[in-house]
Amino acid sequence: RIMKEFDDFNFSVEKYTKDLTRECVGGSDLQQRKKEIEAYNETTAATLKQTCKKNYMEFIQTAKEISHLESEMYQLSHILIEQRNILATMTDGKTSSHLKAESLEAESTTATEDLENSHATRAVKEMVQGFNGNLEGKTFLNEGALIELDSNDYRPIQRVFFFLFNDVLIVCKVKHDKRLDFLTEYDPKKIAVINIKDLDGVKNAINIITPDGSKIYQSITAAGKTEWIEKLEEAFRFDQQKKPKKGQAPQPPTRAKQQSKASTPEKETTPQSPGQPKSLEDETPEWLSTASEEIQTLVAQRHFEDAQELIKRTQDFLRNENRKKLPLADAIETKVKQQELKLINVLLKELSNSHNRNLQIALRAAKRPLKILVEMGRYRQASATLLKVCAVSLRVAQREARRNNADISELFFCDLTQVACDFLTAFEKQPACVSALVVWCNAELQYFASQLIKHYLTKGTSLESVAKCVERVRKPSTKLTEIGLDISYHLEGLLRTTLESLIEESKERLLDSVGRTEESWQPYNLQTKSNLKRLLLELDVLGIDVRAQATGDTWINLTQSTVVFIRHFLQLTEYCGCLAKCETLLQSLELLLKELFIAQHSLKPPSDMAVDPNFVMKNKIFLVDNLLPIAIDKFRQISGRQCEGLRELHTKMSRQQGAPVPRQRSVYTTDVF
Repeated sequence: RIMKEFDDFNFSVEKYTKDLTRECVGGSDLQQRKKEIEAYNETTAATLKQTCKKNYMEFIQTAKEISHLESEMYQLSHILIEQRNILATMTDGKTSSHLKAESLEAESTTATEDLENSHATRAVKEMVQGFNGNLEGKTFLNEGALIELDSNDYRPIQRVFFFLFNDVLIVCKVKHDKRLDFLTEYDPKKIAVINIKDLDGVKNAINIITPDGSKIYQSITAAGKTEWIEKLEEAFRFDQQKKPKKGQAPQPPTRAKQQSKASTPEKETTPQSPGQPKSLEDETPEWLSTASEEIQTLVAQRHFEDAQELIKRTQDFLRNENRKKLPLADAIETKVKQQELKLINVLLKELSNSHNRNLQIALRAAKRPLKILVEMGRYRQASATLLKVCAVSLRVAQREARRNNADISELFFCDLTQVACDFLTAFEKQPACVSALVVWCNAELQYFASQLIKHYLTKGTSLESVAKCVERVRKPSTKLTEIGLDISYHLEGLLRTTLESLIEESKERLLDSVGRTEESWQPYNLQTKSNLKRLLLELDVLGIDVRAQATGDTWINLTQSTVVFIRHFLQLTEYCGCLAKCETLLQSLELLLKELFIAQHSLKPPSDMAVDPNFVMKNKIFLVDNLLPIAIDKFRQISGRQCEGLRELHTKMSRQQGAPVPRQRSVYTTDVF
């Protein structure tokens, strides 16, 4: 109803205020309406925030689409550049494809290679501005246009052009006037090329790890991407591929062979028997001698599983009896050990960089490095790093929830349960790591409790808000008991001091409000039948029936302060019952209810006011005989505990109640007999 009135185009504040004051009965009704309006205000604000966020996300998506269109325009521009270069070379009769065909057909012809290299050298000197390097004697391998991408969001940064020679990679920037400006140069033997799988918005991309850092480049076509990977690999192994063509140099005889020939010359003419063992160097497997370099390459290409498998294979091979037959076993083992430490550091860095605003994404990204680290026996380092990553994601999620006015309790304990389940699954065979999980849960629980106290349990918070906040925390905290982790008791201990201070503050505030309003000590007139009906329904919901006290159409045979106290005391009993589920707060809550009831029961009319003592006693009897038993039962139903303070008070006051005092009458005296 409130929403419809506020959404009306002809809404009038003055008219709404007058109607509201006419309908409400007393200040409590106005306070209730105020709370409803504030709740509607908060809901509207949250809806506006969500709408703004949705529009912002759509704006970001549109910006991404524009970025993709720009990338396609860059690709079209690169295609035009390549077509222009092809036409230019065709006019000279020396196209790049023709030169490559000639180099493949006449690989041994030095004249053809010199012609191609000179053409490439001349092209670099003419097209590239700012390059002063010497390209004499270098072998040309490939050239082409690429797009440099941002490593974070794959946004196009600039257009570049590569010239690849056997020992230098020249990187140029493509200007708006299609000219090339020299940027930098790299040694192909000091860079690593990593193939990037095609994503939704990025295709045909490669990652080149240089001494300056990691850079991502995008090719126009998939064939161009494959060609660049092959050519960069060819440049990396260029010297190794050239050496076999010259023929293997003859190996000089070893010192042992020379001594054997000098001591026993007659054996020189004797052929070696088939069963004679080879030298120890020849018994070293080829894969073992190159294991260190192969592991380094696999790590650079992010093939972590293959690198870990090769390390394990090497270590198992060296632990067997084969170690005695290998003279270089210690050196190989040292190199492999160094590569293993490097792999562990890389995996730990991958694991630490997997944190994300979304905990599920962070856990999914951490699965791969975590699994390899566990298989390598690095349980403590892996568990500590994983818990740090989860701590960051949890705290970021809580901040986001507070900004959006969402329930942080449900979010926190669900995330905590998910982390605990994934952690126990990953370290199922390592029970010693469970202690780290318990310590981490304790630290995160302390942080959560501190944030709860800072933002929701501040000084001056009403007992209703405190009860609702604590109830929202207690319910989801029981989920962790399903996996064997009970933190409810520890959570109650962290909140106990703050809750006790808030209860004490509420008690002082409530006791101070008792008896402040002037009381006429007359039956309560609600003016209209609808007001009386609404009041009776509200009290029915709270669990007390006062229809027996209703007289006439609009009267209740109790004072207004008594009626207001009945409603307030039963609501307060519900809040105290919720808080009393923790045994440590039971005594403070019983004392609050007991002292508040005694303060209301002790109210008396002023001595100079003409009041019917029977009516005053009737109000007190109704509080003791009707209100107090209902409050005791409501407290027990909600908290599951007996309120001994109210039970003792009920027993004591029931005994003290006497017969109603008769109204005083005027006595006349006379001297007439």
